[in-house]
Order: sequence, then C-alpha cells, then structure tokens
Amino acid sequence: MGTKDISILAIESSCDETSASIIVNGKVLNNIVATQSVHEKYGGVVPELASRAHQENLIPVVQEAVFSSGIAKEDLSAVAFTRGPGLMGSLLVGVSFAKAFAYGLGIPIIEVNHMHAHVLAHFIDEPKPEFPFICLTVSGGHTQLVLVKSHLEMEVIGETRDDAVGEAFDKTAKLLGLPYPGGPLIDKYAKAGNPRAFEFPITRMPELDYSFSGIKTAVLYFLRDQLATNPNFITENLNDLCASIQYSLIKMLTIKLEKAVKDYGVKNVAIAGGVSANSGLRQTLDELARKKGWELFVPKFEYCTDNAGMIAIAAHYKYLAGDFTTMDVAPLAKMKI
Repeated sequence: MGTKDISILAIESSCDETSASIIVNGKVLNNIVATQSVHEKYGGVVPELASRAHQENLIPVVQEAVFSSGIAKEDLSAVAFTRGPGLMGSLLVGVSFAKAFAYGLGIPIIEVNHMHAHVLAHFIDEPKPEFPFICLTVSGGHTQLVLVKSHLEMEVIGETRDDAVGEAFDKTAKLLGLPYPGGPLIDKYAKAGNPRAFEFPITRMPELDYSFSGIKTAVLYFLRDQLATNPNFITENLNDLCASIQYSLIKMLTIKLEKAVKDYGVKNVAIAGGVSANSGLRQTLDELARKKGWELFVPKFEYCTDNAGMIAIAAHYKYLAGDFTTMDVAPLAKMKI
C-alpha cells in the first residue's frame, strides 16, 4: 500500500441489511452484505430485532470486508458510516462501531447520508452519469426526484407526501396474501400478467410530488368487493392483479419523472434505491429513454438495495473534500439530502 492511497472502511446499518465495504482511491474492492431473515414471519421489519441482528452481524461482516480486501486495518485512512435516515436502533449500532473502530486506529470518521449514497451508487462502475442529472430514488422508505449538480450538491425537487413506492408495493402484496417482502414477488408474478386487466387510480399531485397511499386503499376495497362474490378471485387472477398494480405504480413514477426532465431541461436520467431493481420499472424506463432521447443510468442489482459499497463511494468524495465528522456525532432517523 502506498502512503497516498485513500482507503476507507464503510458501514451501512440503516434498516435490515448489515453491510461493510472497502474502497481504495475510489475503487470499491468488495461489498459484503448480511441480510436479516428474522423479519419475514412478522410481515415487516421489527426495529428491535433489526438492532440485535446488526450487533451479531457487524463484526463478522467488517472482518470479511477487511480480510478479503487484502488491506491491513492499520492502512485505512478513515471509517465511514450511515448517519441516517433509517431506524434509530439500527443506525446506532453502525455509528457506535464506526466511532470506536476509528478511535482505536486514530483515524477520522465520515458520516454519509443514506439517500445521498443511493444516488452516488452510479459512480461505483462505468458508465457514470454526467452532471447535472435527475435521479429517481425509489425504496421502501423513500420516493424522491433529485437534481444532482455534483457529487456533493443535490436538490430534492419532488417527493412523496405519504407512503414511499416500495411501501406501496409491499402493502398491496400483503393484501394479496403474499409473504414479506412482497415487492419482488409482485414484480415476479406481473411478468405473466396483463397490466391492463384491472384499473387502479393514478394519484395526481401538484408539481413533482407523489402520493401512494390511495392505490393501497383502492386495492383493499376492490379485493373486498371481488372476494365477496368469488372467494378464489385473488388466486385465479394473481398474475393480472400484480401486473395491474405494478403498472399503476410505475405510471405514477414516470409521469413525474417525464415532467422533471422537461421542467429542468436535463437529458441524463438515473434511478436508484431498492425499487430500481424492479424489472418492470427498468423496462419502462428503457423504453421511455429510447423514445425521449434520454441517457439512462441504472446501477447493478447489488448496488440498488441497501449496501456499504454506495456508502463507500459517497465517503470517497467527502474525503476528497475534507468533509470529516466529529466524534460527538449521533444518528438521525430523519435526514434531508
């Protein structure tokens, strides 16, 4: 290792994925993720159980990241961590570990905004978008349209007023009797269904904001009425139901994305966050990009969901800018870009 190498250990623990990554001079060497399966039987993430699982997983995950990178921990330049947004208990585990680890090595710490990192996941691999670009960030907890002006300068130009789109996927999946997390299952069954079989409302919000709570209610009442006359309605129409729900959710996302691109005159478009792994969304955006002449950027699947690789790349740019954090830092459950 040369003395000028910038080597950073990054830690992500905002929800139910415990992850660690090593980045050297802007190149992500690994991205170790431990997924928590404890939440499946509860139909959603249980914060207290998530915190405990992070405590169990964090040391093995960090050991694996350091060992597989071939870099001695004494050669690290800094330790980065997710400060927020996320579950307070989960964040606390990651923040506390990062502070102690860095203190022991006598190196600085770098706080990273989880949503900022989702956007910067696009700079892990080629091709990388040029500035400015618009990023549609879609996950279980967030739905945002972000105008990205530089690695460190971003502006939220639209966001959901209630549920995030990932939440809408999971909640409608639950209404269909699908296990948690249901979003990927809706995507799977939708492939064999007719997206126009059933019509669900497209919520119209002012400017570039979103609302996804209405479709959940619409699906609830629609299923109630159908099941009253045919108890097997969901089983007999599962593929079409999933396709129709997914079509409506994607339509709501793309209407605002098109408006944002037009309003800001930006032709570079990116997607980020867990829901950007959705094949229906990817396909729809591919078609839109070809039709509208956009340059579309989609991260690898492993960098869509919560991971430390994206925390590492965000930390790299903050390191270059000399943006370090003091040891009295505390996690933030809510945190703006």
